[in-house]
Amino acid sequence: PITPNLEFWIGAVDRVAKAGIKNIGLIHRGFSSYGNTEYRNAPMWHLAIEMKRRNPDMLLINDPSHICGRRDILMDVAQKAIDLDFDGLIIESHIDPDNAWSDAKQQVTPERLGEMISSIIWRKEDISSEELHAAMEKMRQQINQLDDELLQLLGQRMKVADKIGQYKKDNNITILQTNRWNAILDRAFAKGEQLGLSREFITKYFDAVHMESINHQNKIMND
Repeated sequence: PITPNLEFWIGAVDRVAKAGIKNIGLIHRGFSSYGNTEYRNAPMWHLAIEMKRRNPDMLLINDPSHICGRRDILMDVAQKAIDLDFDGLIIESHIDPDNAWSDAKQQVTPERLGEMISSIIWRKEDISSEELHAAMEKMRQQINQLDDELLQLLGQRMKVADKIGQYKKDNNITILQTNRWNAILDRAFAKGEQLGLSREFITKYFDAVHMESINHQNKIMND
């Protein structure tokens, strides 16, 4: 599904299974996201990884073409998918990509496709003396991806804070709105508890975010 919701994906698989289809595979094409990103569909790797964890016997195929939407970053996404132990790739190819009737920007020539396949480092999950290291590396990749997504979301949040700051300046409103801040914290505490996050962590995290937002708005106020 294009919606970044794991339960939607699981539901789609369940419907296919209930229709009597037994040989089911998973295709990771990325997901819609707020704001502009470098991708056509944000990969949100953590969703695909969790889907594979829940369905370890299903093939998981990555679709760099639809994730990227442009050919210049296909290789990076393809290699990352293989590094994360995906079972294969779907890469669109055309003899004359620029004149393709659809998805021209994300297609590559057959020659370039061959070069990509040859350049990819094909990894496998062997049970060996390096098993623990490989498992740790996979978890670190997940952390890196989640951190990237968190930073991107924080950047988007600050852009909204900037707009609010300009509105406050134009209308002579104070930066700090105590009632609003208390409401944000109460909502965060409730959500954090559901997710197993401590109140202390939520407080520290949102205090830092709030101070950064105040700094942004203060700069706007004094420009």
